[in-house]
Amino acid sequence: MAEAIMAGGCFWCTEAVFRDVIGVSQVESGYIGGHVPDPTYKQVCSGDTGHAEAIRVTFDPAVVSYGQLLDMFFATHDPTQLNRQGNDVGTQYRSALFPLDDEQKAEAQAAIERAGANWPQPIVTTIEGPAHWYPAEDYHQEYWEGEGQRNPYCLAVIPPKLMKLRKSFAEKVKG
Repeated sequence: MAEAIMAGGCFWCTEAVFRDVIGVSQVESGYIGGHVPDPTYKQVCSGDTGHAEAIRVTFDPAVVSYGQLLDMFFATHDPTQLNRQGNDVGTQYRSALFPLDDEQKAEAQAAIERAGANWPQPIVTTIEGPAHWYPAEDYHQEYWEGEGQRNPYCLAVIPPKLMKLRKSFAEKVKG
């Protein structure tokens, strides 16, 4: 098994996307890239900690590669928006990759180049790290499967992301 850490706006939304990918065994929401140890959701939402809302994906590279996960990441959020995704504004919603080794860093750079061919504006996704990972509070985990399907924000944002995933990566999406 391998891990990947990526930030593409609201972690509820990115978590929901990657939970549907064949070969992904776990997706954990959390915080990374800031300067406050063990931050809370409220602290991160203030924009003062430097952290990004992110997900840590555990996956089987024999089934889905890190490069394929990155292609899905770029297809299901807008990597051209600096420090925002839609109505979520602030550095905590930035588009960023946190490679765990030199090989992932090279793959991240290649994925940014591939994604650039699909977007009319420049990609602003950063490659950051190394950085400490902090799991988000329990109520943020698997949010879409529970509370999220009653949350108007999630209902507006997540289904279009899931449709993009299914349209572009049908062979890699669970039932």
